[in-house]
Amino acid sequence: MKLVLKPLTCGSGLVLLLALAGCAGEVEPQVKYVRVEVPVQVPCRVPEVAIPAWAADGLRKADSLEVKVRALLAERRQRIGYERQLVAATSACR
Repeated sequence: MKLVLKPLTCGSGLVLLLALAGCAGEVEPQVKYVRVEVPVQVPCRVPEVAIPAWAADGLRKADSLEVKVRALLAERRQRIGYERQLVAATSACR
């Protein structure tokens, strides 16, 4: 069996030339960096709120009613102040 090479016809040569020309004009893509804003969790660092010595902790059973009421009112004010400190500490982390 004999291998016979046929010469390229004008149309097929033109197609081959256009295919090569199409690949030659292709530009290599350039790397482009884009900044993307993404929220990142960070730990909240606030000083710990110290628990006060409550006024009603030192009450005894034998104390008068007036002493007990005064101590409970004082403790109520202490708790309100303590809660405000806790709210301030947690709102600093928002």
